[in-house]
Amino acid sequence: MNTPTNTPTPLTLTPSFKWIFSKPSRALAFGFGSGLAPFAPGTSGTLWAWLAFLLGEYLLSTEAFLWMIGAGILLGCWICGSVSEELGKKDFGGIVWDEIIAFWLVLIFIMPANLWVQVLAFALFRFFDAVKPGPIGVIDRHFKNREGEDEISPSNPKQIWWRGFGIMADDLAAAFFTLLTMTLLHIGLSYFS
Repeated sequence: MNTPTNTPTPLTLTPSFKWIFSKPSRALAFGFGSGLAPFAPGTSGTLWAWLAFLLGEYLLSTEAFLWMIGAGILLGCWICGSVSEELGKKDFGGIVWDEIIAFWLVLIFIMPANLWVQVLAFALFRFFDAVKPGPIGVIDRHFKNREGEDEISPSNPKQIWWRGFGIMADDLAAAFFTLLTMTLLHIGLSYFS
């Protein structure tokens, strides 16, 4: 079976800094290199998101950050879907744009907050993203099992966007459950104080 010349072929090598920075979509998808961490790339991407958010607070208003997060979610569906297609994997671990945008969403709702509250938010988000309990796991499995195998084949733009939405969806759910848990903890601690 011949592959059309205009379709990307999946990589056979591990992504490198050179490969990532050869296209803006790859640089964003890999969190400007944070997704290349040899151990726990999702945690590295979330740490990068935290640092970038703290620096961005000095440059951007809350409204500008909300617009950036909204655009990042929509753009992220395309970025994550197209880069995963280039890699030939549905949800390659080094793609961390989903963690970045989802953790920015958590931070925008909790800030300003002291360091310990931020650490708690980070720990909860990483727990929900890594363990994927309950509904988060259902969302993750739904999108990963849609095509049966981990390997993907070249597809049309609608499928690329949908695949990217699947990559983003479980992290957005992890952000939601992080915020829900923090709200319930706040209410519980307020009740007992």
